[in-house]
Amino acid sequence: MLRKIIEIDRDACNGCGLCAAACHEGAIAMVDGKAALLRDDYCDGLGDCLPVCPTGAITFTQREAAAYDEAAVRAKAAQQVLDAMPPMGCPGTRARVIQRAAAPLAAPEIHGEAASQLSQWPVQIQLAPVNAPYFHRANLLVAADCTAFAYGGFHGRFIRGRVALIGCPKLDACDYAEKLTAILEANDIKSVTVVRMEVPCCGGIVQAVQTALRQSGKLIPWQVVTISTDGQILED
Repeated sequence: MLRKIIEIDRDACNGCGLCAAACHEGAIAMVDGKAALLRDDYCDGLGDCLPVCPTGAITFTQREAAAYDEAAVRAKAAQQVLDAMPPMGCPGTRARVIQRAAAPLAAPEIHGEAASQLSQWPVQIQLAPVNAPYFHRANLLVAADCTAFAYGGFHGRFIRGRVALIGCPKLDACDYAEKLTAILEANDIKSVTVVRMEVPCCGGIVQAVQTALRQSGKLIPWQVVTISTDGQILED
C-alpha cells in the first residue's frame, strides 16, 4: 500500500541512537553504527523519531510499504520482556511469544496440513509463568491435553485467538486451582474457555477453573466445551 513512512539518510546519520530510543514500536535499530528501519510494518508513520535526530537524517516519504502491524509490534515488545527475564530451569520452559501471520477464521493449511495457531510457550499449566506479557487482555483456553488429539479442528476452533494452557487432572499430581488463581489475579483476563473430554476424571480441570475464578474474586465470562472420545463436540 502507498503510505507515509520514515526514510533515513545513512550518510547524514551520526550514529547517536536517539531515534532508536524514541521509537516506541522498535522499528529503528542501529546497524553497523547507523540508524536503520528494520521493518516497514513496525513503523506507524507518526514520526516520534524525527524531532530527536540532531542531524536531520530522518524525513517522511510517501512510498509503497507494508501496513503498520500493531499486533506484530505488541508481540515483539512482549517477547523482549520475556527475553529479559532470567533463565530458569530447563530451556524448554522459557516463556516466549510465537508470532503468526494474519489468517482467516479457518486455520490455513500448509502442505495439506492445518497450520498451528499456538501463540505462546510453554503450554503446560504448571510450567506457565504467572506474569507473562501475553496474558494481558487475553482470552484464556484451559484444556485437558487429550482434547487436542480427539478433536481434529482443535487449533482453528479453540486455540486461535486464545492463550492456551493444558493439563491432565488425573495424571498430574498437583492442584491446578492454585496456579490458575495466581494467573487470574495477576492479569486482566477477558474470558476463559474450558475444553474437557467426556470422561469423568476430566471434571477435575473444570473444578480447578471454577475454584480459580471464585478465589480470584473477578467476574470473568467463562464456558465449558465437552469433547467425546470419538472427537465430537457434545456441549458448546
